[in-house]
Amino acid sequence: MDYIKYKGMTYPKYLSEGNAMQFILPFAKKFCVGWGYDIGCMKKEWAIPGAIPIDKSFKNGWDATHLPKKGANYIFSSHCLEHLDNWVEVLDYWTETLWFNGTLFLYLPCYDHVYWRPWNDRRHKNIFTPQIIRDYMESRNYINIFSSDRDLNDSFAVVGEK
Repeated sequence: MDYIKYKGMTYPKYLSEGNAMQFILPFAKKFCVGWGYDIGCMKKEWAIPGAIPIDKSFKNGWDATHLPKKGANYIFSSHCLEHLDNWVEVLDYWTETLWFNGTLFLYLPCYDHVYWRPWNDRRHKNIFTPQIIRDYMESRNYINIFSSDRDLNDSFAVVGEK
């Protein structure tokens, strides 16, 4: 098996290669139904099937805070929120963008992964736990909130319905 070492810890090499959404896709497809966005997908071919891929690298003027139009059945985002300056403001915007009964599905790096903490990986501005995201969703009146524990991608998912 290929692996990487960081500060005395060993991680599978695939954690450094991108396309994290492949680990959560089977579950995301159950929740992300209808018309929606995949925000922060990096490559169009990495977007959740059927979603409009959104990434600032596409240079079309769309990004996490500027979506093509308001309204979506779902917003899916994998390993994006930790890179954004004001995550609460961004999630509020996404919440406003979702239609009634819309689904917000977030897949995020786990705090347990030492390398992904902001003081070790300068690309990350935030680090989350499932409870932080659940608390946010509850404060914005999301319902049917589900969250996972850390998976083999050292990530977790939280999904809620607006």
